[in-house]
Amino acid sequence: MPIIKSAKKAARQAVKRRNNNQATKKVIRNALKDFRNKPTAEKMAIVQSEYDKAVKKGLMKKNTASRRKANLAKWAKEHNVKIAASKKATAPKAETKVAEKPAAKTATKKTVAKKAPAKKATAKKTTTKKVAEK
Repeated sequence: MPIIKSAKKAARQAVKRRNNNQATKKVIRNALKDFRNKPTAEKMAIVQSEYDKAVKKGLMKKNTASRRKANLAKWAKEHNVKIAASKKATAPKAETKVAEKPAAKTATKKTVAKKAPAKKATAKKTTTKKVAEK
């Protein structure tokens, strides 16, 4: 058992984090089992979404999730699961007009030549000798 206050708090946080991570992993496993039992495009999308959520939470690295999603897609293809096209790809893009900037505004910038650094004036000290009269 930890004795120091900060160690006690760290132990409590570790328990909470472990429980959250286990819950997220369980959701992924259940979604994957559900997809494997009855493969459909909707279930595949759910599993991929769960992988993305795990990456976002820091539970899994991005490349690990990417590899698992690729293997999932490969498995789905072998089992003749038709993957629906994403909504973004099928929606027609609306044409937007881009207002052109007037040429006069862009040409108003002038390049200013940098001034040469000012030279330091060095004043010569004049020494006067006093001639002592004898």
